Amino acid sequence: MAVNAPELVAERFGEVELLTINRPLARNALTYETYRLLEEAVRNSNARCLVITGADPAFCSGDDIKQIMANEKGSPIDTLERKPRLTPAADALLHTDIPVIAAVNGAAVGWGMELSLLADIRVASERARFGELFVMRGLCCDVPGLARLAGAVGREKAAELLFTGEIIDAREAQRVGLVSRVTPHEKLLPTTLELAQRIANNAPLAVQRLKSGLREALDPDWHALGAWVSTCLAELFRTEDHREGVRAFLEKRPPSYRGR
Repeated sequence: MAVNAPELVAERFGEVELLTINRPLARNALTYETYRLLEEAVRNSNARCLVITGADPAFCSGDDIKQIMANEKGSPIDTLERKPRLTPAADALLHTDIPVIAAVNGAAVGWGMELSLLADIRVASERARFGELFVMRGLCCDVPGLARLAGAVGREKAAELLFTGEIIDAREAQRVGLVSRVTPHEKLLPTTLELAQRIANNAPLAVQRLKSGLREALDPDWHALGAWVSTCLAELFRTEDHREGVRAFLEKRPPSYRGR
């Protein structure tokens, strides 16, 4: 990856738009800039179907620990305390009427897992891995892990994944209903783009109404849930357990939590 390469690459294939998170050396960890570009791309897209993936070897490894989770000026503590709200990139994905498919080519953990859950359909490479790792950093997940995960895998399995931070592979993800299909790695993008094109070939107004109808039937009040999550995160970011979780990750050792 070139030093000045864009953190998000957009490519157009007819009525299908492919968005690729492009920080492969950081396993596509999200920075403030990546979040901004993702939100902007989704809000401005006029495609009939969106596909989101990551530059190999990962789909998205979640937040960039050094930038997003460091308790420094500009950290989530300051941002969330000012105005509890839904994460803007999540807001864009949750409220777009464009169908979204996640082509999960590798690790989808932390907010990478949340990103996959924001999609309407998940297609996984055999190399894909999924994990809600927030509890291991002393934090709670974002809104998709609460509202979308349980809808996909059931409340009990969702609780197990959220409370343990366990990482599951592609076949287990398919078995529990988290992904619709698993493909050989080299066939992931062709398979996903073919599915996206099938969707894009249908009457766009009907597809948009169907997506809107699913939201009306199944989704909670995302803004209220987002405000609750951001308030909880602002509190959890202050805890010793969160700081210990980050230190343990950076020092590559097991954390020792104290419940404070």
